[in-house]
Amino acid sequence: MPYPLAEVLSVTEKLWPVAGAEGWDAPGLVTGSPDQQVSSIHLVVDAVAESLDEAVAAGADLVIAHHPLLLRGVTSVAETQYKGAAVATLIRAGVALLSAHTNADVVADGTSAVFARKLGLESLRPIVPGAADGTGIGRVGTLAKATTLGRLARQVAELLPPTAGGVRVAGSYELPVREIALCGGAGDAYLAEPAVRAADVYITSDLRHHPASEAREQHLRGAGPALIDVSHWASEWLWLETAADQLRGALPEASVTVSELRTDPWDFAVVQ
Repeated sequence: MPYPLAEVLSVTEKLWPVAGAEGWDAPGLVTGSPDQQVSSIHLVVDAVAESLDEAVAAGADLVIAHHPLLLRGVTSVAETQYKGAAVATLIRAGVALLSAHTNADVVADGTSAVFARKLGLESLRPIVPGAADGTGIGRVGTLAKATTLGRLARQVAELLPPTAGGVRVAGSYELPVREIALCGGAGDAYLAEPAVRAADVYITSDLRHHPASEAREQHLRGAGPALIDVSHWASEWLWLETAADQLRGALPEASVTVSELRTDPWDFAVVQ
């Protein structure tokens, strides 16, 4: 039995309240009518041509993307540009598009919390707490047993889907680590947070040269964590199956699928 999109939106609002999003973010409905019927939902990290074509081919009525298609302002949806072509593809196929971005990061079962649990971290707490207990940006936790930075990096590499960029590390391979801070997606804005500085290692994505270099220098002086830099897409892809399970529980008559397409933007790397 299909559900009206309005009913699906009520469910997603309970799971990932839009009020929890950062002020600069743009979560919510991008295409579709609240009156249309939804029997098939497809989850993706990125609303790019390949993932949207996959959803249309699979007969999805709704795509839920973690990253907003229209995050930054646009002045045209002409099909000469990929965003316009994406919108046209969805509208022609009658497929709705919803984004759940930072509002899905901060909840108790959000992107960073899922990543942390899959790594086996215990006693989880946010890097930046939200208004409600157990919510907020990033997570800090403790391994049941200490390991080395090198072994942890290998564990991360085995957990995440492979990408061209792989896993990059700043710190000694044999460094003992137990207290772990992490932030799925881009996280160098939180390098100065006390919870990050107190951790043995910080795992995140999109670390830029200067913030990473400064953090590494501080670490070498004994004041700050080692760094593990991973693919932005891969770190957040882990969350999709958790989100899918939540939707299946709330909408048992709907088919909910997760894309396994790699939408990391890098295709290959050349090792020097």
